[in-house]
Amino acid sequence: MKKTTQLRQLLFSESLEFLCEAHNGLSAKIVEEAGFKGIWGSGLSLSAAMAVRDNNEASWTQILETVEFMSDATSIPVLLDGDTGYGNFNNVRRLVQKLEQRGIGGVCIEDKLFPKTNSFLRGEKQPLATLEEFTGKIKAAKDSQRDSDFCLVARTEAFIAGWGLFEALRRADAYHRAGADAILIHSKLSKPDEVLAFKKEWGRRSPVVIVPTTYYATPMEVFQEAGFSTVIWANMILRSAITAMKAVASQLKRENSLLSVEDKIVPVKEVFRLQGDQELEEAERLYLPSVASETKAVILAASRGEVLDALTQERPKAMIPVGGEPLLFRQIRTLQEAGVKDVTVVRGYCKEVIDAPGLRYVDNEIYASSKELVSLWKGIQNLSGPAFIAYGDILYKKYVPTLLLQEEEDFVIAVDSEWERSGNRKRYADYVSCDVPYRRTLLDHPVYLTRMDADLVPATICGEWIGLLRASAEGIKIIQKILAELSQQEAFSKMRMAHLFNALRQKGYKARVHYIRGHWLDVDDLTDLVTAHAF
Repeated sequence: MKKTTQLRQLLFSESLEFLCEAHNGLSAKIVEEAGFKGIWGSGLSLSAAMAVRDNNEASWTQILETVEFMSDATSIPVLLDGDTGYGNFNNVRRLVQKLEQRGIGGVCIEDKLFPKTNSFLRGEKQPLATLEEFTGKIKAAKDSQRDSDFCLVARTEAFIAGWGLFEALRRADAYHRAGADAILIHSKLSKPDEVLAFKKEWGRRSPVVIVPTTYYATPMEVFQEAGFSTVIWANMILRSAITAMKAVASQLKRENSLLSVEDKIVPVKEVFRLQGDQELEEAERLYLPSVASETKAVILAASRGEVLDALTQERPKAMIPVGGEPLLFRQIRTLQEAGVKDVTVVRGYCKEVIDAPGLRYVDNEIYASSKELVSLWKGIQNLSGPAFIAYGDILYKKYVPTLLLQEEEDFVIAVDSEWERSGNRKRYADYVSCDVPYRRTLLDHPVYLTRMDADLVPATICGEWIGLLRASAEGIKIIQKILAELSQQEAFSKMRMAHLFNALRQKGYKARVHYIRGHWLDVDDLTDLVTAHAF
């Protein structure tokens, strides 16, 4: 259905309909996804988004360009707040022609003088156009339209200017007879008395639109019973955006860090979704050569976690709920937010509990008598391409995998330089020594692993490996080769990840280290579990 037809049906609907303000393509798409059937292209919001006053300081061509993006981004109609028509009758004629060309559903023009001032600013001092001038604009607009469904809403500011009910009715009647499809009656009172009095006298001569910005406490049933056509939520999207932007900007300035902000705002992938990136991705598959395979992930989740006792009697440690979601799935979601979609989980204890769609599974049947390398060997034997390798009982901020993905070396690991904060409570920890210890001035200087061991001398410890490794496609092949060799040894079933890293080092391969300072957690016991809920 044409957008002009959609808007006309909304205005002439027997039930009360709602339009919601938007001020650019992104907000328009959000309004549509919220379920609204139409969009109000608010003059106040459009100008405010440009940081100019609502006094026709933005040119009408700038407004036109913005509403074109709004229309392109959505499938529902836009009713543009066209102020006074941006000039005389001739400007209005050209405006209607350009709006029709861009697929805009309709325009609302008001009976003030150009340049206009916002209704809530000194409204009683704002002169109104003469009946003859404004009805001329309406006739010019209707005569110039080519689409019979294109709607013109005539807005009278008689109440705003303090001229009263009689003048509001007189003007509305003249605008209706000049060809206006609907009347917008505006009031700045905190109660709907003026608009209700108008509607009672106006009857059903044409649809009547209201903007309850100031009398927002009135139940919508009142307007439905009075027979109003449409309610416009005029500027709430912009105002809510300002609230959020100010809060985040202040916090960023105060803390000089993204860490406390990142988890409170939408992920970048949501921005990409609203931009329609999925359609482009599908088009790329059709029109571009195949791209390199995406980074995958292998998560080792075969162990029970005996220390947690009753909590793991019927499920593995990785499936203990944290904040209403299993520990394993929280980690997978973090990886997905970093762009990792292909995930393989190595199961063992109570393997049937780990059964979520969209994941690959490999089972380690000897989980009770083996350590991590057996699970890893089973998980990557048939793997190709770059991949993350991770323990199944860890949580970390999503910037960590993103950081590792940015490196091009074959092996990159995340190491927590604040390893001492855990004290002696941990039963096992992958402590590491590096060629360069952490220091605040360490930025682009590359750091490499020299050894990993749970029994390192404290003076040689540079940090703790958090259980997350990113390996390139070549790195995965190297790991497969080393594991194939290690698997021939009698002690293979007792080998941990430290054995792999030390074997890599002995064969001359380097593992790049990225230091982090906290922002991760491994769940070993009840104390960790309590901390995980707050994490």
